[in-house]
Amino acid sequence: MPVTPQLIESLRRILLGGNFRVFDYEWRRAIFHFREPNSELAYALKADGGGAQAIQMVVQARIIKHLLFARQSSSDGRTLHSLTEVGRREQDRALAAALSDSLWLAGQEVSATVTLVTEDYCVTPHLDYKLDTFTERLQLFTFSEKDAITNFILDHIQCFQEEGSHGVILFLYSLICSRTIERLREDLDSPTSYLLHLSPGSSVCRQALLNLLLTGRASPHLFNGTQHFGQDGLPLQHPLQGVLSRSDVGYLRWSREEMERGALPQVGSMLKTPRFPVWVCSINSSCSVLFSATRLLLSDWRAEHLFQLYYYSGQSSQTATARLTVDTHSHHWEASSRDGEADPEKRFPSLEMTIRTKWDGAAIDWNGTSPFY
Repeated sequence: MPVTPQLIESLRRILLGGNFRVFDYEWRRAIFHFREPNSELAYALKADGGGAQAIQMVVQARIIKHLLFARQSSSDGRTLHSLTEVGRREQDRALAAALSDSLWLAGQEVSATVTLVTEDYCVTPHLDYKLDTFTERLQLFTFSEKDAITNFILDHIQCFQEEGSHGVILFLYSLICSRTIERLREDLDSPTSYLLHLSPGSSVCRQALLNLLLTGRASPHLFNGTQHFGQDGLPLQHPLQGVLSRSDVGYLRWSREEMERGALPQVGSMLKTPRFPVWVCSINSSCSVLFSATRLLLSDWRAEHLFQLYYYSGQSSQTATARLTVDTHSHHWEASSRDGEADPEKRFPSLEMTIRTKWDGAAIDWNGTSPFY
């Protein structure tokens, strides 16, 4: 189906807050572009910054989930080395699987919609609308079977990967059309009426959009369930919508600034303990991915005594996956060898503090890598 004027206006309003706002340059150039196949970071997307990085990193988390735990492999498929043995076709398949995962969840596992740009304009813009030259050319393709969506995306994978394709925005449009505008308005509470927050330099994803990507529902808060009462014990006029179901890939959050202000939101167990040991990390407002190759990490407490976590920031400056050893039985991690450091970021790197929101008090060894984040 071709896009309608009403849908275009609804997409603009739910994303950006109005018809005169358009995506900035960083958003328009954002695509899902892999590193070199069959290399140290063959599994990894490039995501060098801008507001779209958060979306790229959620998709990255699902790619890792697919490559480690879902695909058929000649080995057991669950080692870091297996992520380096990923060729171009396997990259395409993993991306198609990751995108369709989010769309199918957003469509309540009943149907999902993919939006693609065609040659011809489907609508004629009017005076109170700012043209962006690609939203007006959208075609909508709706499917009622998940395999059909995955195959369709795989057949048109270049529409999300090639320079100039607006691949991340197309995925975002697909996500909203799969969820539907009506359901999104029900998900959002009154203070959160649109999904991107305009900040200096770029539009950034609100928590509701990240939750939509992770869980299929645009709940604006990180706690489990729905809060009907305020901190004063009185009933809220509008209940606060949290996360209702355990996600496939998880979410951890740490911000030095929020911590210093005493305003760091608590992430509920639905997001902290996902079905697969892969977490999107929001660290000082920048997204990255933390993961384990051991699925037992989430189901057997003995696996949590001493284990490996791998970290990918999305930045092109990272040339190898960082490996961290986490020891939850060590004590006094604060009295480490970095005790003499005056800089709190060097004494307690933000990534370590993020990990400790899940494994409180853990000692973390970077195995020779200079700590970052």
